[in-house]
Amino acid sequence: MIDLKNLLPIALQAAQEASGKILEVYNSNNFQTEAKGDNSPLTLADKKAHQSIVSILQSSNFPIFQSPNLPILKSSNLPILSEEGKSIPYDERKNWDYFWMVDPLDGTKEFIKRNGEFTVNIALIEKQTPILGVVTVPVTGEEYYGARGVGAFLKVNDKITPLTKRTPIDLTQKGIRVVASRSHMNDETQQFIDQLVDPELVSSGSSLKFMLLASGKADVYPRFAPTMEWDTAAAHAIVNQMGLHVFQKDSSVELMYNKPDLLNPSFICR
Repeated sequence: MIDLKNLLPIALQAAQEASGKILEVYNSNNFQTEAKGDNSPLTLADKKAHQSIVSILQSSNFPIFQSPNLPILKSSNLPILSEEGKSIPYDERKNWDYFWMVDPLDGTKEFIKRNGEFTVNIALIEKQTPILGVVTVPVTGEEYYGARGVGAFLKVNDKITPLTKRTPIDLTQKGIRVVASRSHMNDETQQFIDQLVDPELVSSGSSLKFMLLASGKADVYPRFAPTMEWDTAAAHAIVNQMGLHVFQKDSSVELMYNKPDLLNPSFICR
């Protein structure tokens, strides 16, 4: 059985180091911003965070299986799929039993705006399911993390608080707090909100949208716009440990990872 208690500190260390690299650039006057192939922005902070995370995940080298009946697998042997890493063909990825999924800087547009609403996301995927997640907020120092069989936690200023288990919200309730953008509302999201009774809108950037549910500040997060697997995997693992789910729209099936196409379908987190 894979030892998630030993892997969590590695992921946390990697996210902490990346947060430090990001803040170095954030507090400078030179973001070195460029456009990627899809016209999304890429900064020096994205690159430095990616390099830092990969270095730590690849250097950590101890057995991660407890069972003597399984072949020895060391944490440094686990593949890494990162937004800022090289593209890896599905023919290679499909054979992975475990791998790290990384978004070194989730919310690059928020980073460029200097509004603080960006995160570092690191997840461990088993087959197509996220089983460990770390989401750190460089500007505030908040660290959200969780793993299967371990629970979910928030660390702030060295104080660790277990995240309270939650029951998925009944969408017929009055006054549901919905994670949605007031300024960038698409028709599908508006239709979802219109079906609710006196909803309250709350908003944030990057994976912090999920963390609004994790911290008890929101009840449901409908996402009917494009996201990639690395945008959601770490937060997905955390909210799962709290009793919440990330269902594909109009389905009781949760988001799956390491698909041929890494684009997520529309989903609802609650």
